[in-house]
Amino acid sequence: MENANHLLNTIDHLVSTINGDWKDTLNRVCALLQKEVPHYDWVGFYFADFEQKTLHLKAFAGIPTDHTEIPFGKGICGQVAESNANFVVPDVQAQDNYIACSIDVKSEIVVPLFKAGVNIGQIDVDSNRINPFGPEDERFLEAVNDKVKNIIPENYIS
Repeated sequence: MENANHLLNTIDHLVSTINGDWKDTLNRVCALLQKEVPHYDWVGFYFADFEQKTLHLKAFAGIPTDHTEIPFGKGICGQVAESNANFVVPDVQAQDNYIACSIDVKSEIVVPLFKAGVNIGQIDVDSNRINPFGPEDERFLEAVNDKVKNIIPENYIS
């Protein structure tokens, strides 16, 4: 990804100059990624509610989704909540446990967000292209998560 360093520097600036709600900053990060990465058509952050075993959408950029709460284990995001591992789906039509957010979505990548060794959430990216995500997207989104984890309150769950 040719503009990864520039985007990571911009995210550094966003998180270091946070003024207001951390969720607003995450929305700005989502908007930046959706605008600047051509194959990122929807970008969102889900966070875990460990008591209810659900994920909750707290920030996003793209077409609004009805999937603002996802049970652990359901869909790609729910599976990442349980596996603690990146999940790249080249073609969502080939996935049995996929939650369709839009008929336009063709592929998805979900990368867990760890804070103090705990998977507290994830970044979820949808693309309207088949198989656009590669290892560079995984490394890039891991770096994004590493930058934004510091603005999530220590006591935050759901």
